[in-house]
Amino acid sequence: MASIHPAPALGLAAILLLTLALPAAAETPSPVGDWVTEGGKARVRIAACPQDAQRLCGAIEWSYRPPDAEPGPLHDINNQDPALRSRPIVGLPLLQDFAPTGPDSWGDGTIYDPEGGKTYRSKMRLDGADQLEVSGCILFFCRGQTWTRYAAAGQ
Repeated sequence: MASIHPAPALGLAAILLLTLALPAAAETPSPVGDWVTEGGKARVRIAACPQDAQRLCGAIEWSYRPPDAEPGPLHDINNQDPALRSRPIVGLPLLQDFAPTGPDSWGDGTIYDPEGGKTYRSKMRLDGADQLEVSGCILFFCRGQTWTRYAAAGQ
């Protein structure tokens, strides 16, 4: 009866594990996924835009509820357009039409600020796999936040 040596079997197992791990290591970092905004006020889901899969959009998936808020869904009460003030905050489009502008960066998009009811030119940049720098701009002045990937935020 022939005996099987453990060394070839271990070598095959190591090659199999390495092969399975390579695609994950080769993936390009992406902002697609769920993010917690600075201060934990909202969770935003970033995905391909429905109208253009080459661009990224984001919508509010969860929002902090102030203790003095009336019962029921929160609404976009600060919107400058009175016709939009009845929109629920959850599901609200926050990021629109971001295109790749370089390694780990996207721009040419807009961000809506539900607290101020205004939309700004915007850009975003990944800082590692779990940090996203998001900026809103007026003319040449930009103000930003660092968002944390939802799974990494421990939420």
